[in-house]
Amino acid sequence: MELMKLTALELGKMIKEREISVEEAVSASFARIHECEDTVHAFVSLSEEKAVEDAKTIQSRIDSGELTGPLAGVPVAVKDNICTEGMKTTCGSRMLYNFVPPYSAEAVRNLERAGAVIIGKTNMDEFAMGSTTETSWFGPTLNPWNEAHVPGGSSGGSCAAVAAGETFYALGSDTGGSIRQPSSFCGVTGIKPTYGTVSRYGLIAYGSSLDQIGPVAKDTADCAAVLEVLASHDTKDSTSVLRKDCNFLQALTGEARGMRIGIPSDYLGEGLDESVRKAVLSGAKALKDQGAEVEFFSLGMVEYAIPAYYVIASAEASSNLSRFDGVKYGYRTKEYEDLHEMYKKSRSEGFGPEVKRRIMLGSFVLSSGYYDAYYLKALRTKALIKQAFDRAFEKYDVILGPAAPSTAPAVGESLSDPLKMYLGDIYTVSVNLAGLPAVSVPCGLDEKGLPIGLQMIADCFEEKKLFRASYAYEQARGGWALPFYGRKSGKEGK
Repeated sequence: MELMKLTALELGKMIKEREISVEEAVSASFARIHECEDTVHAFVSLSEEKAVEDAKTIQSRIDSGELTGPLAGVPVAVKDNICTEGMKTTCGSRMLYNFVPPYSAEAVRNLERAGAVIIGKTNMDEFAMGSTTETSWFGPTLNPWNEAHVPGGSSGGSCAAVAAGETFYALGSDTGGSIRQPSSFCGVTGIKPTYGTVSRYGLIAYGSSLDQIGPVAKDTADCAAVLEVLASHDTKDSTSVLRKDCNFLQALTGEARGMRIGIPSDYLGEGLDESVRKAVLSGAKALKDQGAEVEFFSLGMVEYAIPAYYVIASAEASSNLSRFDGVKYGYRTKEYEDLHEMYKKSRSEGFGPEVKRRIMLGSFVLSSGYYDAYYLKALRTKALIKQAFDRAFEKYDVILGPAAPSTAPAVGESLSDPLKMYLGDIYTVSVNLAGLPAVSVPCGLDEKGLPIGLQMIADCFEEKKLFRASYAYEQARGGWALPFYGRKSGKEGK
């Protein structure tokens, strides 16, 4: 248990100094998983036998001096829409319930090159469509802070696994806030990098112009170290960017003096819980006390972000998901008379309600007669949102605001009102539309004891400013205790 309280960097240092073995770290992770997984349900598949074998191999490579990185030997969990060779990748869907990829995503290969041990695949909203991790075909994940509440989504499994102490860090994917929102709900730190920084090769696509892989961890330093490993140019991904300076750990100075921080007044208006507002403003004050210049400004275009996002994301989803037809792999209906009936029944039975809803919406906005009225208009709005951020970053280094309008809702509350669930993404989707980097860092608890996330946004390729501000805030905030620090399992309440 004490071992699982370490950050990824702390564990990596102990392994390097031979205070603990890789096999001991892997065993500790699985011991914690077996202790509380029946309650949290953060994983859909585990790879215990292979992880133990990999641990022995990696230990020998560390001992020989071949692996010298700060994360060598540290166990990691991977979201179940990121391909892992020889390990099931289901996207939380019946459609891919038995899919075993013949290759690994580039992000996973980068982790393996750095000596990471993959312990399993984490639960998620089906095909990353949802904000609660309740739409998974394998059942919902629960929030380790309070099991009556959701962990957020769609990377809820990854965030819950870190918050519950089942893994030291995890990979998630972010299409409209799917790393930052569950990080906020679970009281962990998660970053969505600049679009193109991490290869999308092997990430099963939802919205190709919006998707990005990123890390979830216990603090900013861990996220910075993981992103250094993930960031690489990949010729297999046409949107991958060649970046020359990815030494993100250098940005962790602990100093905010001289930084210009803007808070959009648009983000603090109607619909924001008072407890979240107070926590965000308290976070801004902490940075101001450290010497940062903090002021309010009008960002604009905020009310157009949700409709533009859901039109574009659903349109891309309807195209990307057309490949799942029951022909070559995945689920195929048992009874059908001809090819068209096989397509229809396989997709009807293989996809869940939320995925069907977005496919139909996407097909509608791309159809003849509606393409100009909806899809092209959404693309123009996307360009205007990017221009609004460009103007803001002429004046500010970082934009600060909430990651979500409230803390984690109760289980079952969001699925009964999909529109309300969509509106919960109001503070996160603009970042994906503009391709910007953003981080969510814990900044307090509400009256129910549920965590609140502080979101920081930087300009494209300015992750160093983001990490500098986030780390400086952590230094001002002080230590942050996850719920499992004071109890043995997820069954005993907070």
